[in-house]
Amino acid sequence: MLRGKPVYRRALLKLSGEALLGSQAFGIDPEVVGFVAEEIRSAVVLGVQLGVVIGGGNIFRGIDAGTRGIDRTTADYMGMLATIINSLALQSALERCGVPTRVLTSIEMRAVAEPFIQRRAIRHLEKGRTVIFGGGTGNPFFTTDTAASLRAVEIQAEVMMKATKVDGVYDQDPMRDDSAVMYDNICYNEVLAKDLKVMDATAISLCRENRLPILVFNLLKSGSIRRAVCGEKIGTIVQE
Repeated sequence: MLRGKPVYRRALLKLSGEALLGSQAFGIDPEVVGFVAEEIRSAVVLGVQLGVVIGGGNIFRGIDAGTRGIDRTTADYMGMLATIINSLALQSALERCGVPTRVLTSIEMRAVAEPFIQRRAIRHLEKGRTVIFGGGTGNPFFTTDTAASLRAVEIQAEVMMKATKVDGVYDQDPMRDDSAVMYDNICYNEVLAKDLKVMDATAISLCRENRLPILVFNLLKSGSIRRAVCGEKIGTIVQE
């Protein structure tokens, strides 16, 4: 295994639920979950304390359902439950590859996960356990991007790493426009002013207020998480 010296002691990794789809239209692809788990392990073995927030869009998207007749509050809670399903799937994959893991949720369900308590989360990290935060913020009308920003601040992470399907932040959607140009560095205010869709505005603002840098990179390239925590040139950094 390639090894390097990490530049971050503690980080928060944000994954989209869609990242677990693979080639499927719905659900969880075990091979993809296994790949993600191995990518996380490659960073954890370097001594990085890692928290993870994962979305639920591969199972249920509350925002979309809220426009199709389901009450928005109810739809958002359904989406939060989907994130917990994904969290349990990732926990299982991580433990299969030897990474001690805990799932903490903002919605209490003691039979499957621990309730989120800030001090408990930090203690798990200090003991070398990877912590997966499920259930979003526990409140409707907030995205998992905002939940990731909030948890990153609460665990005193030094960086929030947003893993995506593209190489970084672009001035246009690179999936639709071949002339899109990727930024190496960009400030929070420019992301907000240009509405670049890195994360929702609430999440960006929370990171800005707490001076938490956001690293956006391509999860699908093997070794990306390890490279990110080792400070190698990868993706786009969003900061002041």
